[in-house]
Amino acid sequence: MALNSIRNSWTPQQNKLFERALAHFDKDTPDRWQNVARAVGGGKSVDEVKRHYEILIEDLRRIESGLVPLPTYRNGGTIGVAADEEQRLLRYLNLH
Repeated sequence: MALNSIRNSWTPQQNKLFERALAHFDKDTPDRWQNVARAVGGGKSVDEVKRHYEILIEDLRRIESGLVPLPTYRNGGTIGVAADEEQRLLRYLNLH
């Protein structure tokens, strides 16, 4: 399955739940991925959640390295991610 197809199989609501679950269940949480999958819901498996995390980390690395410019819009936001959310995710990547 292409990466774009994997990304598109997650709704915006599931992505938000995923991000919140990552913030709540850190890397030291026992059964982290099971907890994240449960928090996301929608029948997402542990493997799907782990793969989504790997894609997120790769995306953040590409953004951080300047390989992917983020489009800005009149309201100053970026596509799909609020500026403060983007910064939080970048900080998260740097901590792990």
